[in-house]
Amino acid sequence: MKSICIFLAEGFEEMEAMFPLDILRRGGLNVKTVSVTGNKTVTSSHQVPVVADMLFEDLNEAEVEMIVLPGGLPGATNLDAHAGLDKLIMSFAAAGKPLAAICAAPMVYGKRGLLKGKKATCYPGFDTYLEGAEYTGNLVEVVDNFILGKGPGAAWMFGFAILEKFAGADKVAEVKKGMLIA
Repeated sequence: MKSICIFLAEGFEEMEAMFPLDILRRGGLNVKTVSVTGNKTVTSSHQVPVVADMLFEDLNEAEVEMIVLPGGLPGATNLDAHAGLDKLIMSFAAAGKPLAAICAAPMVYGKRGLLKGKKATCYPGFDTYLEGAEYTGNLVEVVDNFILGKGPGAAWMFGFAILEKFAGADKVAEVKKGMLIA
């Protein structure tokens, strides 16, 4: 069964990983957290240990439906430096498969030239890494196969944008109602 995979590196931003995880699971989607550290326990930017569902080394690309990168520092730079994740991202990009990132993490796609000619958002200051993109500063940008979020305050909207892509607007409305958002 294919999974939406949220990749965790040391120093990830908790809200940007956990809000989408919670929203997507409430929406009935198969979501896995994947540690790129070699250990299942990954420590966030605010020193919160989180136990990932699996290790990157155990991941089968054919079972990945979407790549989701939370931001946070040094989490985003650690994701950017991971060779295996780089290969997976480039494979997804070449195939036009869905890629998402929030806060500092859109730089991972931007530095690879994947956002050229596209509207994009990220945490202010990291837009310098969005090579050839049109930085909008919007809370969420959905363009082609990319879903990008600005920062921690946009984490829930980012999660709902991913949910809408896979489950539709009616499911989003249902989950929002259950969460007392709408």
